[in-house]
Amino acid sequence: MMPAARESLLDAAYTALARRPWSAVRMVDVAAAAGVSRQTLYNEFGSKEGLARALVRREADGYLAGVERALATHSDARDRLTATAEWTASLAHDNALVRAMLTGCWSERLPSPTLSAVPSSSAVPAQRRADGPLPSPGDFVAMVRDRAVTVLSGPGVGKSDLADLARSCELVVRLALSCVAAPPGEGGVADLVRSALHRQLTG
Repeated sequence: MMPAARESLLDAAYTALARRPWSAVRMVDVAAAAGVSRQTLYNEFGSKEGLARALVRREADGYLAGVERALATHSDARDRLTATAEWTASLAHDNALVRAMLTGCWSERLPSPTLSAVPSSSAVPAQRRADGPLPSPGDFVAMVRDRAVTVLSGPGVGKSDLADLARSCELVVRLALSCVAAPPGEGGVADLVRSALHRQLTG
């Protein structure tokens, strides 16, 4: 099956989930919305649980791709970290699946696939990946922190500087996640991150 058709099915599932709880989303409706047969849907994802895993995997990948973009947008380290925090908070605000993945709080409206890998007999590489382990909130913190450290550490950075940088990056990620759980007031995420980094980098 073409990757485009898989994307259409995931889009259809995401749209259906925005309108009704996952328990009420029917495979036949997802297939119809994507313009494919129900058999094609089952061939691609194996089951409704497989579809849920694929949807979660896609949203996780989309979040991490946005982190990459945020880190690449500015030249100043503080601006890059601020952009990463703002992306995290804004996407989680708009996307219930990303919010659940980042906080670990899955409402009964959402699918809540087990984060550990499940046995996969799928012939579809993308589905085999979705059947693998899914990231926990702690995994996201580590992935974003490590990515930020890699992007922000230039050549010749000493070990102690790297450790400080890792702490700053992790602080920003955790601050962003706290803003997901309890949205900040005036000034938003950016002000919180800038003041935290100011203390961290000048303290």
